[in-house]
Amino acid sequence: MDIEKIRGFIRRQKVAFICSVDGEGFPNVKAMLRPRKIDGLKYFYFSTNTSSMRVKQYLNDPKASIYFYHKGLIKYVGVMLTGTMEVLTDQESKNMIWKKGDKLFYKKGVTDPDYCVLKFTATKGRYYCDLKTESFDI
Repeated sequence: MDIEKIRGFIRRQKVAFICSVDGEGFPNVKAMLRPRKIDGLKYFYFSTNTSSMRVKQYLNDPKASIYFYHKGLIKYVGVMLTGTMEVLTDQESKNMIWKKGDKLFYKKGVTDPDYCVLKFTATKGRYYCDLKTESFDI
């Protein structure tokens, strides 16, 4: 398995699925736009609403996973990463991934209290391609 190939694959995807754990211990999955920032295969940064259900779940239980996939005509490729999700509300983190068009969702701009950053830290992964799976550590 080629880690650089996996990084490139993840960077090309337009959607990520993030998974949290609810108060009863059940997994919850949500589709998100691709991460705003990716640092290797270790750190992934997403923007979201501070008031969201997902933020509450991560504050209660930081266990998380993210999943990327591509389905072609014949070939299916998937990458699951597991680790933890932090909720960042400091201004430096918010500034780091802010985009001009975000004002549409956060009326008060980059300082909007309902805007925060989810920072996923991967510890291990699983890669699927051509009917084969392979686990790896980060």
